[in-house]
Amino acid sequence: MRIATSLLSGAALVLAMAAAGPVTAQDCPRGDLDTRFCDVDGDLLADTPTDPAEQLDPDTLIFAYTPVEDPAVYKAAWSDFLSHLEAETGKTVVFFPVQNNAAQIEAMRSGRLHIAGFNTGSNPLAVNCAGFNPFTIMASKDGNFGYEMEIITYPGSGIEKVEDIKGKSLAFTSPTSNSGFKAPSAILKSDFDLIPERDFEPVYSGKHDNSILGVANKDYVAASIANSVKSRMISRDVIKEDDVKVIYKSQTFPTTGFGTVYNLKPELKESIRNAFFSFEWEGTSLEAEFSKSNEGQFLEMTYQEFWDVIRKIDTANGVSYACE
Repeated sequence: MRIATSLLSGAALVLAMAAAGPVTAQDCPRGDLDTRFCDVDGDLLADTPTDPAEQLDPDTLIFAYTPVEDPAVYKAAWSDFLSHLEAETGKTVVFFPVQNNAAQIEAMRSGRLHIAGFNTGSNPLAVNCAGFNPFTIMASKDGNFGYEMEIITYPGSGIEKVEDIKGKSLAFTSPTSNSGFKAPSAILKSDFDLIPERDFEPVYSGKHDNSILGVANKDYVAASIANSVKSRMISRDVIKEDDVKVIYKSQTFPTTGFGTVYNLKPELKESIRNAFFSFEWEGTSLEAEFSKSNEGQFLEMTYQEFWDVIRKIDTANGVSYACE
């Protein structure tokens, strides 16, 4: 993986390219971005096309939230925010219940998804392959944000510490998930010399709630999960706190990144951005759901800074952002 880290003479580069004429996808800087995109300003995100004819201004905006749990739960949770988004943009907004991360990325890449929250691990792939432009994450009212990856088991499983996983199985969620695959793979290898297939059997549940329920019901002996999902499931009485036991807790990672596809009209992008930051959480369906994981506002962020640790984890895992 190669990350565009040099911002040397960025302004000079922009001026030089402007003087030379319109920038095309064939002759522009792009770092890890797909060949369809340009990154003249060096922020690691696809630039808005300079040709107005290539900018989108759809009558209906499609929104999707990362499929960490049952999409039906989140259609109701996002309803008040989407009404606010309609008022701010003057557009009809439709919730798109995606079933997996790959489908969500492909929907944006193919032009069928305009606004989205991509999970932590999927953000780099969505940015580089689908032209995702994230700009905000959820945070607590006092400005704290993020979640931890936990490796969990059930009481009486015989697993008391991470090393006890050797010779057993570990449930991951999907290869694009940070806490469900990428982070635990890197940590297990570097800190515990545990490698999938060689030292333990990897299995895949598809989603965090599947992994958590699987451990609680003793279908999986251990799993790597996002503790924010576990907290919400406990709050909804889906599981009890003592149904599972934590044997490892990671550093804090950024949570779901929200943003738009790169090629929306700048004015539309700005109105969508304003909708996120002007949304009043109190008494809404969004607060009712996400206060369970101590979230109560949208916090401005940059992909370049906030996802630096995730890109480093990808590097450690040999992940490529090549787009098929």
